[in-house]
Amino acid sequence: MAATPRCHGNRPMIVVSKIVGPKNDIPQDILRDSVLAHVFAAYSSVGKRLERKTRCSATRGFILSTLRGGVALNQNQIATLLGMDRTVVHRAIKSMVQEGLVSERKAKSGRAIHVTLTPKGHRYRKRLIDARVAADDKLRKELTPEERTTLLRLLKLIAELEF
Repeated sequence: MAATPRCHGNRPMIVVSKIVGPKNDIPQDILRDSVLAHVFAAYSSVGKRLERKTRCSATRGFILSTLRGGVALNQNQIATLLGMDRTVVHRAIKSMVQEGLVSERKAKSGRAIHVTLTPKGHRYRKRLIDARVAADDKLRKELTPEERTTLLRLLKLIAELEF
């Protein structure tokens, strides 16, 4: 495999060499040979930095997102929408109820318990969105319009690739 340049124009290229955190290092031989490992490492790195900045796990953020717009869903619906294990969603919601971010109420029929955002949860979700928008703006400033277009085109290609 040919060596790749470490600069783009007059700016150094960002080379993701590992995921944030000592236990999650991706071995160099895998990174060297895998585009997908680089995509994963970049996504994980950004996610971990946003989690540290906001003190909110991705799981909790995704749950809050499903409840936007005043939607009331039961825990199974949330888990299904997110493609997550029901136990993981249940535990996250339990702690979010204790923190006052979401409330639970019995559905009018059946045994389901609907989960909704509280006013505190709406404020918390807005703070998370603001942090993500700020991170996105910072990235947007680092890339030229052509680089952004190319990056988005390549990410779409990766996402739609059939294996």
